[in-house]
Amino acid sequence: MKTTIENEIFEIIGDNHQMTSAETPMRADAFVKSDEEKMKVISKHFEVIMNELGLDLTDDSLRGTPHRVAKMFVQEIFSGLNPMNKPKISVFDNSYQYNKMLVEANISFNSTCEHHFLPIVGKAHVGYISSGKVIGLSKLNRIVDYYAKRPQVQERMIMQIFNELKTVLETEDVMVVIEAKHLCVSSRGIKDESSFTSTLQYGGAFTDKAFREDFYKLIGKE
Repeated sequence: MKTTIENEIFEIIGDNHQMTSAETPMRADAFVKSDEEKMKVISKHFEVIMNELGLDLTDDSLRGTPHRVAKMFVQEIFSGLNPMNKPKISVFDNSYQYNKMLVEANISFNSTCEHHFLPIVGKAHVGYISSGKVIGLSKLNRIVDYYAKRPQVQERMIMQIFNELKTVLETEDVMVVIEAKHLCVSSRGIKDESSFTSTLQYGGAFTDKAFREDFYKLIGKE
């Protein structure tokens, strides 16, 4: 049983969107069970939640909801938790010797706030300068999508995308900007419908202000 002080601390952490680690907190036995086993357990517990809310699960509209939610959690919106779902990224030699900035802007994503399990909806802008390696453009979208599909904090998500791109491309010359609307802000708590959250992470050549300004021009944020 949580004490009043513990609950107050949990509320403070959640409302301030604090994270405890740059890595998604996972247990060592996270993937011992199969997806089917996880879905069965989640379905059972979500049925309990619905019953506690007073919903009538004998109604045709609600009867299948626990299973649908369980399937959605495991195979869709939280599929990025499973490393088996990580996109296969092939890198290629930069044979055409393009050594300027490459930017993929307005990558749409849907994620979930780990504090209230409400949606985070936004766009990511990704740029890099090749060190001799390039990846297919769609892979940039897939990397964003993979890290978005898990309970997240925006600051962690941008760091995970940034670090993944540095590793894959073997370069420090990477910049990522994320702009997102958090429904835990707009639909509960302060209920601010108009605000959105912006984060940026960069390294290498992008520590030079001129490079960052070029990046912003390319994504239409000058």
